[in-house]
Amino acid sequence: MLVLPLSSAILLALATTPPLTPDDAGGPRHEVLPRIDVQATAAAEVEAARARLNETAGAVGVVDAERYKEQRASTLADALGFAAGVFVQPRFGSEESRLSVRGSGLQRTFHLRGLELMQDGVYLNQADGGGDFQAVEPLAARYIEVYRGANALQYGAATLGGAVNFVSPTGRSAPAVDLRLEGGSFGYARGQLALAGADEKQDYYASVSVFDQDGYRDHARQETYRLFANYGLMLERGESRFYLSQVDTNSQLPGSLTLAELQSDPTRAAPGNLSGDQRRDFSLSRIANRTVLQVDDASDLEIGAFYAAKHLNHPIFQVLVQSSRDYGANLRWRHDADWGGHRSVWTLGAAAIQGRLRDRRYANIGGERGAPTNGFDNDATRLSLFAEQQYYLTPATALVLGVQASRNRREAQDTLITGGRDESYARSYSGVSPKLGLRHELGEGVTVFGNISRSYEPPSFGELAGGPNVTLVDAQKATSGELGLRVEKSTLSLDAALYRADLRDELLALSDADGNPRGTVNAPRTRHQGLEFAATWRISDALEWRGAYLWNDFRFDGDAVYGDNRLAGVAPQLLRTELRWSFGSWYVAPTAEWSPQRSFVDHANTLAAKGYAIAGLRVGGDWQQQWRWFVDARNLGGKRYAATTGVIADARGQDSRQFLPGDGRSVFVGLEWRR
Repeated sequence: MLVLPLSSAILLALATTPPLTPDDAGGPRHEVLPRIDVQATAAAEVEAARARLNETAGAVGVVDAERYKEQRASTLADALGFAAGVFVQPRFGSEESRLSVRGSGLQRTFHLRGLELMQDGVYLNQADGGGDFQAVEPLAARYIEVYRGANALQYGAATLGGAVNFVSPTGRSAPAVDLRLEGGSFGYARGQLALAGADEKQDYYASVSVFDQDGYRDHARQETYRLFANYGLMLERGESRFYLSQVDTNSQLPGSLTLAELQSDPTRAAPGNLSGDQRRDFSLSRIANRTVLQVDDASDLEIGAFYAAKHLNHPIFQVLVQSSRDYGANLRWRHDADWGGHRSVWTLGAAAIQGRLRDRRYANIGGERGAPTNGFDNDATRLSLFAEQQYYLTPATALVLGVQASRNRREAQDTLITGGRDESYARSYSGVSPKLGLRHELGEGVTVFGNISRSYEPPSFGELAGGPNVTLVDAQKATSGELGLRVEKSTLSLDAALYRADLRDELLALSDADGNPRGTVNAPRTRHQGLEFAATWRISDALEWRGAYLWNDFRFDGDAVYGDNRLAGVAPQLLRTELRWSFGSWYVAPTAEWSPQRSFVDHANTLAAKGYAIAGLRVGGDWQQQWRWFVDARNLGGKRYAATTGVIADARGQDSRQFLPGDGRSVFVGLEWRR
C-alpha cells in the first residue's frame, strides 16, 4: 500500500528536520516560537470556536476532540455520540456507520447521504453528494463543528441534515510528538503517531494512523491506514494552509441477520456475504488548500480548493469497480461592521464541484470478478451561490436572512448495453433554499433562537443507479422550522432544539430480503420532527454528568400505501449518558446507552428491532502531564441487540435479514504520550 512508505518517509523527514527556520535559505531571521503553552493554545481555539458558533441563529455545536480521546476513539459514534442531534451507530463495530441528523439519509445503511462533510471548511463529499466515513480520522481532528439543518448555509450546504466540519490541529496548537496506542477485544488494535512544529512564518502537522480488527462478527475484519498532514504559511495579511490525505482501507462485510439469528448467535455472518466474500476496499488520495486573507479591518476572504482521487473494489450482489476524480473550489467573504448604527455581519460565497466516476460491474464469483454485467461513465456537477446577513436589531438580538441557489447535473453513459436497454441518462436539478432566523441573548451565556428554512437535495449516483436498474428520481425538498436554547455557564452547558420538517419527494432507498439494494423511490409527502438535547452539568469539582437524548418522529404524511406509518430506519428514541467522578489525576465514569422503543425495519411497520439498554465503565487518568491512559469497558451485560437495521418496504410480518448486531461485551485499553 502506498500510504505506508509515503507516510513513513514524511514522518521520518519531519522527525529528523530541525525546527523550522529560513536562515539556511537566506531568508530573514526570526525566533522559533516556544511550545510551552500548546495545551492552553489548543483549549483557547476550542473556546473561540464555541463563541463563534454561538452567534448562529440555530442549532450548532462543537465537539472537543480531547474529550472523546479519553476513550476508544475508533468510530464516528465514539467521536459524535454525545453531540446534540446526531444519530450515529456503527454498522458492525467498524468505521462504516449509520449517520443521520434530523432524518437525513434516512434510507442509507451504508456510506454517507444528506450531510456535508468538510475538513477545515473545504468539502470532503464527492460531487454527487455521496461520501465515505473513512475519509476522516477522528484522532487527527482538534475539534468538530456540527451545523444542524439550515445552519450550515453559511458554508453553502443546503441539505436536510446540515454539515459536519472536522477542524485539523496545526503546528501551533498540537504537541510536538503525540504517540497513541489502543488495543482490546475482537483483535482490535489502533495506533497513531503525530508530529508538529512551528515558527513565526510557518508550521506543520502530520499524523499517521493504523487500524486493524478482526471484529465481533465473522467476516468482519477491517484494516485502515491513514496519513493526514497540513502545512501552514503565514502571509502578510492572512494564512495559506495546504492539506494532504491518503487513505487505504479494506473491510469485510458480514451483512445483516434475521432477528432469530441475532438472538441465537449475533457473531455469525450472513450466508450470502460469506459465499460472495463481500468487501469494501478503497484507496483515497486528496490534496487541498485553504487561504484566508484579511481584506480590511472588517472583511475576510476565504478561498478553498481540493482534488481527490479514489479507487473502489466492492464485491456485494455484484462486484463494483469504480474510479473517481473530484475537484472543486469555494469562495467565502465575511464582512463584520456597523450598518446604520447596528452591527451587521454579511457572508457571501460560491462553490463549484465537478466529479467523474468510472463505474464497472461484474458478476460476483466468490468475491472475484465474473462476466461484465453493466457499466457507466458518470459526470456530476454542483454549482451554488449563497448569501447570509446577520443584522443586530439590538446588541442582544440578531435577525438572520439567508438564501442559497444551487444547480446540479447528473449524466451517465451506459458503456455496456444489456437486455437491449440503453440506461444512459442526463438529469439537471435546481433549487433555492431561503432562511429566516432570530437569535436573542436572554443574559450572559443564555441564548434562544428560531428559524424557518428550506432544504434541497438532488439524488446521488447511489440513488439513481445504486440498485439493479436505473431509477430517475426527483430531488428531495423540505420546509423546516426550529426553536432552541443554548446555555454556556461555568457549571452547565446545554444545547436543545425542537424541529419539524415537511418533506416532498423524500429519497427512500429500499433493500431486498437479504439486504441487497433494490433502488430508490420518492415518497410524495413525509414529516420529520423531534427533539435534540445534549448537556454537561459540572455538579462539583469532582463530579460531572453529561448526556445526549434524541426523540425522532419520522412519518409518512397521508401516503396512499403507508398512511401515517413511521418511516423505517432510525430509533424513535436514543439516550447516551455518563457520570464521571474525578479523583486527582484519575477518574471513573459509568456509561449507559438506552433505546426504549422498537425501531421499524419496514415502512409497512410489520417488523421491528427491539429496544435495548447497555452499560459500560471507563477508568482513566494522566501522569506527569505527558502520559494519558484509559480502560474502556462496553456492553458489560453482553446484551444481544440490533445497533441499526436495513430498510425495506413491507416485510409482511416475516423475519428478514435486516438486523445489524451491536458489539458484545468488550474491553479496550489505551495509552498516549505527548511531548
